[in-house]
Amino acid sequence: MNEGYTKVFVSLDGTEQQDFVLARAIKVAANNGAKLIIGHVIDSTALESAGSYPVDLVNGLEEAFKNSIAKQLEEAKANPDIPEVEVMIRAGRIRETLKDEMLDVVKPDLVLCGARGLSSIMEQTLSDLMFDLPSRDDVARVVITRDLVEGMGEAELYPERSSEGKRSA
Repeated sequence: MNEGYTKVFVSLDGTEQQDFVLARAIKVAANNGAKLIIGHVIDSTALESAGSYPVDLVNGLEEAFKNSIAKQLEEAKANPDIPEVEVMIRAGRIRETLKDEMLDVVKPDLVLCGARGLSSIMEQTLSDLMFDLPSRDDVARVVITRDLVEGMGEAELYPERSSEGKRSA
């Protein structure tokens, strides 16, 4: 089903779920005739805390990632419905590198990720609500809006007695 996407970005983290997420991204890109961008961030925080680390270590991690997706990457590149496939691998702090060096550069129409990526997005999106709501007794229901997730708006908060009155967080 074509949903009008032209750039599909998939963030892979090396977990067991990675193959499923990549397969889904390939299917979505093919169904939309979209460019597929595969992104992976090598978490350098542990390496940074050790002080210096050999460059070969990062190169080895990069090669291991490429090997883990080789079969599916070949499949995506051979798919005539996917006009272009790009692999982006960067080393750095995951959130900053993913946002600043990948998503802000690529500007995809759709981002697919696994459970760890979704958890990170939800944690960042909901952090203010998680600290504010437990101390409030006037909110019974919270609706997470697209604008909240995109950083352009707020959640809709509804009081216990009425679902009609809408307030923003």
